[in-house]
Parts: sequence; C-alpha cells; structure tokens
Amino acid sequence: MSKFSLDVLNRAVFPYFHSKDPDVIQGAVFGEDVALTRVGGDILVSHVDPIVGAVNNIGWLAVHVACNDVATSGAPPRWIQLLVLVPNQEDEELLENIMRDVSQAAQEIGISIIGGHSGYSSALSRPLVAVTAFGTLGDRKAVLTKGAQVGDRILITKGIALEGTAILAHDFSNTAHQQGLIDVEIEAAKALINQVSVIPEAMVLAQNGATSMHDVTRGGLLETLLEIAALSDVGIQIDYRCIPMPSIVATFAEAFKFDPIKMISSGTLVATVPPLQLQAVTQGLTENAILFADIGSVVTGAGVDIIRDAEVCHYSDSHPEEDELARMWVKYSPDEGK
Repeated sequence: MSKFSLDVLNRAVFPYFHSKDPDVIQGAVFGEDVALTRVGGDILVSHVDPIVGAVNNIGWLAVHVACNDVATSGAPPRWIQLLVLVPNQEDEELLENIMRDVSQAAQEIGISIIGGHSGYSSALSRPLVAVTAFGTLGDRKAVLTKGAQVGDRILITKGIALEGTAILAHDFSNTAHQQGLIDVEIEAAKALINQVSVIPEAMVLAQNGATSMHDVTRGGLLETLLEIAALSDVGIQIDYRCIPMPSIVATFAEAFKFDPIKMISSGTLVATVPPLQLQAVTQGLTENAILFADIGSVVTGAGVDIIRDAEVCHYSDSHPEEDELARMWVKYSPDEGK
C-alpha cells in the first residue's frame, strides 16, 4: 500500500477538509500526523493508520504504529478503536489471531480498546487493519512536525529501515533465501519488529524540549526530513555517515535492492533539539537505554541536503507515493499464504 502524491492530495483530498468549529485546533495538514481537538479543558490528540503491507503481526503492528503517531505529539496514547477486515467469511482463525495480537500490543502499551468494527470482503487479498489512537495532552505542550528551528540538532533513534526489513523477513522469507540470505540473518531481521515502538523516546524528547518530532513511516527517513523542512520553513543538512543503520538492514538492503533511507521504519523517531537541550535529552535517552545519533542540523533555506562521500545531494520535493516496501510487494512474491 502506498500513499497518493502530494499533488493528488492537494487536488482531491485537502480541499474537502473544512471546519469552522473553534475547538478544532489542528485538522488535516500534510506532514502533521495528528489532529488536535479541544474537549472541555483538555486537548484530544488523535490519529488513524491502516496496515495492509504485512501479514504476520499485522494487528500488533497496527496498534503500535497508530500509537506512535500520538506519542510524537508528546501525548501518551490512551485509547484505540479498531477496524479489521479479512478476505473471507471462513477466515475466523485469522481474525482471532489478529485480535489476539491487538490485545497483546494494547497490554504492552497500557491502552484500552474502546470499540471498532470487524468484517470480511472478497475484494481483499490480504487482511486490512486500521487503528485510530487517542491521547490527551493535559498540561503538556504539543510537539508538531512544523516546530523545527534554525540551529536545532537533528537526532534519530535506533536506526533506519527497521519495520520494512522486519516485514520482508516475516513475509518474504522464501525470497530472502533465494537472494542468498541464511536463516540466522532472516531471524535477526525478524527481531527488528520488537523495536517498533517510539513511545519511550517520544516521551523523553517531549519532556526535554524537542521542537519537532516525526516517526519514520511511509517514504522512510528522507520523506520524514522533507516534511519537517517544508512545514517548518527551514533547510536540513544531514551527514549520511552519521545515520545509524543496523548491519542486518544493510544486508537486506543489498539482497532486496532497496534504498534504506526511503524504507518505512516505524520504531525510528526523528526529533529536532535546541543545542541548550542536548545534554538533558542525551541524559534522558541514555538512562532509558535508547540508542540515538546526532545526524545533522537545521539550517536556513529549504529542502534536505545529504552529504555523502564528499558529495551533496539536494532533495526539495516530498514524494509520499514513493515507498520502498510497496515496491517490494510488486517486485517479489510473498511466501505462500501471505
């Protein structure tokens, strides 16, 4: 599954999102993954996300992905609603497995499932799970994509292409073997799925002065950086050598021929941090055993410059429709039954 291009969204989607309700603080904005709504004396943070480009762990993954987006605003997720569609009426075992996964993820995060819908459709070849996640800000200040300031440092947690690599290992293991990967490598890639939550680091960063945060989903690290730059009206300069990439990701990228900086990576969080807050952020992340790296800075200008091998590659346009995981689903055949 891929997103539509920004041109399509501007023509066919965003013109139809209007609200005169004064309690809608933030509605649909490209690059901002949450809505902010005033409810009584608090601010409700909400986000919806579907998962269809995975089969193993799909329910568990859908919960974590949706809750991640709420957390990047600085609000702990509290509730979810769930949509589950499977291909056939006979897929009761698949439905129960998805629900079991959803329940496990909810318990891990500490959230409540407050409703939803389940059904089947012969138009589907794979299950679809969509989760709407909610949280409240309380006395916290919302951290949004558009908040980056010139002079901020750019931090990234864990590494890139985590989710996409894990999905390939789970759902394309036969292809992985055909590409020369061995069992121990496939198992190592599968284990990356356990790093998918960014809630712990999002809470640390929000509490210690991050000016913007964005989890790395469709389009990968590059699309995330482009959205931060565009919404914040700044430029971003990155040293490619500083980008953390697990060795197993590099191995899979070579075998499957995908670009790691364009691969979906739930579990990776990008944050911009003022220099004066770096010490507090570093201490907080270290105390919580969260791996991170400083990969660049926010500068005047526009777009993203990535310095690699003494060359500077400039990127200026967002392309959310360019997704490496979706390309893998087209290029390779998933394991039988996936």
